[in-house]
Amino acid sequence: MTTDIDQLKTDILAANTAAPDIATWDSVRVAALGKQGSITLLLKTLGGMSPEERQTTGARINRVRGEVSDAIAAKKAELDRASLNAKLASETLDMSLPIAGLGGGSVHPVSQVMDELAEIFADLGFAVATGPEIEDDWHNFTALNIPETHPARAMHDTFYFDRADGEGRKMLLRTHTSPVQIRTMVTTPPPIRIIAPGRTYRSDSDATHTPMFHQVEGLVIDRGITLGHLKWTLETFVKAYFERDDIVLRLRPSYFPFTEPSMEVDVGYTLVKGKRTIGGAEPDGWMEILGSGMVHPKVIAACGLDPNEWQGFAFGCGIDRLAMLKYGMDDLRAFFDGDLRWLRHYGFSALDVPTLSGGVGA
Repeated sequence: MTTDIDQLKTDILAANTAAPDIATWDSVRVAALGKQGSITLLLKTLGGMSPEERQTTGARINRVRGEVSDAIAAKKAELDRASLNAKLASETLDMSLPIAGLGGGSVHPVSQVMDELAEIFADLGFAVATGPEIEDDWHNFTALNIPETHPARAMHDTFYFDRADGEGRKMLLRTHTSPVQIRTMVTTPPPIRIIAPGRTYRSDSDATHTPMFHQVEGLVIDRGITLGHLKWTLETFVKAYFERDDIVLRLRPSYFPFTEPSMEVDVGYTLVKGKRTIGGAEPDGWMEILGSGMVHPKVIAACGLDPNEWQGFAFGCGIDRLAMLKYGMDDLRAFFDGDLRWLRHYGFSALDVPTLSGGVGA
């Protein structure tokens, strides 16, 4: 009897090992463990055995059943893995190919312009910095030389939360990406060269303003920084972005609490068939594109740096407006409508990757 059981186990395990597919494996399983399977029939003989036989032969039959069950389960897992691997190998996708179906996907103009800005400023030695969109009052206002009673707080039309942080500071949706500059100056030793692109929020809505919009700010902190460094950086940036060498900039005195002196920057435009086109050695008019200035000494001091040792400049502009100027869009609200027709018209191919050598724009 023991010899027969050993031979039966050997035959079943051999058939199980040799099974090339699930169908064959299932036949082996049923033949061994099914209702009329060979192992099952052996188990039914236990009732007719004497107590002594059940202790020896019965124990042997149960051990064989356990070994066969484990081997069959392992073979099933092996066949399942092989089947899955074969399926995955036959369904591989080339992720570098354009998206198929429904006319393909496209890159939103805001995302494209962010990539263009990162490419331009990376060439100038700037890193990209980010920060939270839910900010506290100190980073968004106080550290930027905007105290509690300052009228600039009202100018920003801020969305406040009805709670404070652990230090009692008011919480809000950031009104600009300037808090990223503060966080960078607090945590990163100078010299600093960063741009801070991202979403910002203000309570305003019309053809040229939306409650949520995108902004990019730049910051340089180093020794011996002057207004000349700022002017050169802005000229280089604007020429690279609009891909024209005949860009003319005009710096006008202005006021921002966090810079001193402060300047609005206008770019010259020419009229072509009644439409304003950025560029032209002899502009027909001027268009404001960004604000800038030398970082206020109080801001530098608030971040734990010595303003007598470190100087810097900062600038900021709306990414959405930059996209409108470069790509001929006339309504800011359309950027957020989710209209696929608009995106198919103004969107960019996923393969239109901005490079300085190949051109930052499509």
